[in-house]
Amino acid sequence: MIPGRLLFSAIALATLSSCQMPNPFASQEVVVRRAIIVQPAHTNGSQSRPLFVWHGGGNSGPVRVTIDLSQQKAFIFRNNQNIGWTYVATGRTGFNTPTGTFRISEKIVNKRSNRYGTIVDANGRTVNSNATAGVHRVPSGGRFVGAKMPYWMRLTGNGIGMHAGAIPRPGSPASHGCVRLPYSAVAKLYSIAPTGTPVTIIP
Repeated sequence: MIPGRLLFSAIALATLSSCQMPNPFASQEVVVRRAIIVQPAHTNGSQSRPLFVWHGGGNSGPVRVTIDLSQQKAFIFRNNQNIGWTYVATGRTGFNTPTGTFRISEKIVNKRSNRYGTIVDANGRTVNSNATAGVHRVPSGGRFVGAKMPYWMRLTGNGIGMHAGAIPRPGSPASHGCVRLPYSAVAKLYSIAPTGTPVTIIP
């Protein structure tokens, strides 16, 4: 025969164990995002490195960018959370990229350089594929064609900014001073970074 106090405890325990405990996540939607990883156009199997990794831009909040010249990488933050990184190509020797903290002061989706580009003759044939406006001669009937700089985001008053461009050797400088980013990466950054966004460039 089970004593009354012990019987009550057994019934209470059975009742508790048969109840479904409330699920704190039952009314919450859990979203799992897979990082977008983009490889360079030419890869070497297992030795290839991703060109950029994007975890997602979030819904709102301030954006900031840190560009590390020693790593040739840009790190993108939103609400102080890292949401992605990308290889960049900054100024090669003789075309240094300035360091310091800047703010995006101008945004143009389809911009062309007014300084660097190509020179074509009267028939549209390229006669100089690495020309500087005002330095290299334009033949009679020819013209200077500025290099494309999609998703332009100006950082300085003297023509330094971020834009889409080739990253020929990830980890190595390659530009005339601007900060080149892979096309897909800069398109994502452009969509979430308004004018005024701080961009810090460190040595």
